[in-house]
Amino acid sequence: MKILLVNQCFYPDLVATAQYTSDLAVALAERGHEVEVIASSRGYDDPSLRFVSHEIWKGVRIHRVPCLATGKGSRRKRILNIASFFVACAARMLLLSRYEVVIALTSPPLISALGALFARVRSSRFIFWIMDLNPDEAIAAGWLRAGSRTAKLLEAVLRYSAHAADRVIVLDRFMRDRMLTKDVAPGKLLILPPWSQDDGVRYDAVGRQSFRNQHGLDAKFVVMYSGNHSPCHPLDTVIEAARALAQDHRIQFCFVGGGSEFPKVQAFAREHELANILCLPYQPRSGLAASLSAADVHLVVMGAKMTGLVHPCKIYNVLTLGIPVIHVGPRESHIGDIAAARVDGAGIRHVLPGDETGLVSAIQRAADRGEARGEIPANYGEFAMDRVVGQFLETIEGLIPLPLNMGATAAAGHGND
Repeated sequence: MKILLVNQCFYPDLVATAQYTSDLAVALAERGHEVEVIASSRGYDDPSLRFVSHEIWKGVRIHRVPCLATGKGSRRKRILNIASFFVACAARMLLLSRYEVVIALTSPPLISALGALFARVRSSRFIFWIMDLNPDEAIAAGWLRAGSRTAKLLEAVLRYSAHAADRVIVLDRFMRDRMLTKDVAPGKLLILPPWSQDDGVRYDAVGRQSFRNQHGLDAKFVVMYSGNHSPCHPLDTVIEAARALAQDHRIQFCFVGGGSEFPKVQAFAREHELANILCLPYQPRSGLAASLSAADVHLVVMGAKMTGLVHPCKIYNVLTLGIPVIHVGPRESHIGDIAAARVDGAGIRHVLPGDETGLVSAIQRAADRGEARGEIPANYGEFAMDRVVGQFLETIEGLIPLPLNMGATAAAGHGND
């Protein structure tokens, strides 16, 4: 089959949607499909990064289109960035031929409608892969006023994309419930969570020690937040806990990643002269196992209103490592489901957003116990890469009738039976 994926982020970008889209594209290519991708030629978190316009990587043909390097400093800059990428994508699609399947994600939100329209014009099957739900997310975060023209436009885009889709992939049951309220047929909706990146993320004792030595973390109890620093994952509770623990010299907070809130964490640490906060950029995928393994406790943070709107993908790699987790977020969430499904609670402790005292206590108790990897069972096979990606591949391949899926030669080979 010829398959097209459309998303602003793709290899070699390091943000989560880039990594998951890249994983799926490579898996499709390895199955013998002809896979092409349209993505941005600029880094998502750092638009000063430029990637080559055309490349074949692991059997995947990548078309990278230009967009403005406006950054995310204001709403106007974000809109200009999104608009420029949307226009460049539309122009590139005019040059493309037909694909059996088109898959569009949600970075940026408008791109799914372009994918749906392209699939309709070219008589392709369409899969809408929802990584975050807008305009609901933007309204919940306070970026957008409910009922505004922009909110109505994004809602129309979401509904058009979902109703035009042959399959709508959502990440958890809460996101599925949100989509049901938008009159999406239940039979279209399929829950496929993100997966643990088992091809490169394993507990790495040697890498752990090397990472800790390199960054002055030896003999420290490391509390790590790794990933996107976004208002949807508000870090106020975490940085206030760091300030409260500034005199507990056993404990070191390590923030790894990027996003619009990353500079705020750095500024907070400078303003309050907090030596117990270390900020590091996104780590390359080759070094991800070492950086994640360096933690003694991982923090997973989700805003109180964000259940079903966003999905903290980092939990899957952390669970694979068997390192304890403190979840700063609503108990009624996908992470709550993971904890509730196991007698051991999956090594997850819950703290409500805003409960700085509760978070300080949870961290101090963990440091007192000296919790280490190995105390938490690392068997979460339902989130394994092979299993979840395999389900995704079956979903894609199942959209095409068998003779087409097998190819004309294969179909003809059975004609004389």
